[in-house]
Amino acid sequence: MDDLQENLFALLREKGAKLIGVADMEGYTENGLNRGVAVAIPVPAHIVEEIKTNPTIEYYQMYHTLNAQLDEMVEAGAAFLQKYGFRARANTKKNLSVNDDLRTPYPYKTVATKAGLGWIGKSCLLVTEEYGSAVRLSSLLTDAPLEPAIPITESRCGNCRRCVDACPGQAIIGTAWTAGMPREDIIHAHVCKETQITRMREFLGFYEGERVCGRCFAVCTYTQKYLRRTLSSKAHS
Repeated sequence: MDDLQENLFALLREKGAKLIGVADMEGYTENGLNRGVAVAIPVPAHIVEEIKTNPTIEYYQMYHTLNAQLDEMVEAGAAFLQKYGFRARANTKKNLSVNDDLRTPYPYKTVATKAGLGWIGKSCLLVTEEYGSAVRLSSLLTDAPLEPAIPITESRCGNCRRCVDACPGQAIIGTAWTAGMPREDIIHAHVCKETQITRMREFLGFYEGERVCGRCFAVCTYTQKYLRRTLSSKAHS
């Protein structure tokens, strides 16, 4: 790893990134920004522990807090690269459009799998070894000559069906992901959306455009390992 990449990673860690990776986006972008930098922050374990049955206001608030932190993080990363003469675009929430089919041009999850951070679980969320699916993601695109990681191209969920069985809307199909698989083979996205809205109104009493549920990632086997490791260490500290 050269100095540019080391210094970029150091900046992103200073801003709170716990997982960072570089993706080769060649052939995926149309603007010459052929490197993607994926970042992830875990959702605090005590909040995840509380949403295994229903969403909470604490999770909703943390969702916004982490998203704002990630936006600031990738904006700082893009500015750092621009200072050295490279083009860079921060994929902040305001910079990413979502169409009527709930798709965006450069999904955070796609950059993250190409950057080696994790794989797509049966829930259609990114699953990481370290934190399961209990992460919030963001990314930036650049033409800086960063060294890409080895991408993850297959599911590591095995026969686990915890998220499938836990989904209150039965939106998750249960398919094991491989890179390039259509989203429709993994999840009924609009059913997931409507389920989130219904549960927010039921358990939080409101819906204002941002959707949360969290049940699928809270019960994930890898998420549960993160919870046990984190909560047990706090109990003994």
